[in-house]
Amino acid sequence: MKVRNINIVNTKEKIIEPLKKIRVCGYVRVSTDAALQINSLENQVDYYKNKLQKNPDYEFCGVFKDAGISGNRENRPGFQEMIKKANENQIDLIITKSISRFARNTVLLL
Repeated sequence: MKVRNINIVNTKEKIIEPLKKIRVCGYVRVSTDAALQINSLENQVDYYKNKLQKNPDYEFCGVFKDAGISGNRENRPGFQEMIKKANENQIDLIITKSISRFARNTVLLL
C-alpha cells in the first residue's frame, strides 16, 4: 500500500483541506508621462496594492506598471514581465481597471 502525505487540518468534526490562495497581481498603465497621468498611475498602484494585500484569499504578487507607453505597443516592460511570470505559473489572476490597459489592439490583446 502506498501512503501519500497531504497537508490537512484535523478537527473533531471533520477533516478540512486548506484552501490554496490565488496568486494575484495588478496591472496599470498610462499612455503619457505627463504629471497628471503619472500621479494617476501612482494612485492606481496604491489602490491595487492595498486592495489585493487585504484580501485573505489572495497571495499578492505585485503591481506591474507602464508609464508613457501606448496600449498599441507590445513592447512594454511591466506588461512583458507580468506575462512572463504568468506563463511561468507564478501568477494565477491579473486584475486591471479595464481591458484597454492590456491593449488597444484586438490582435495584440489576443
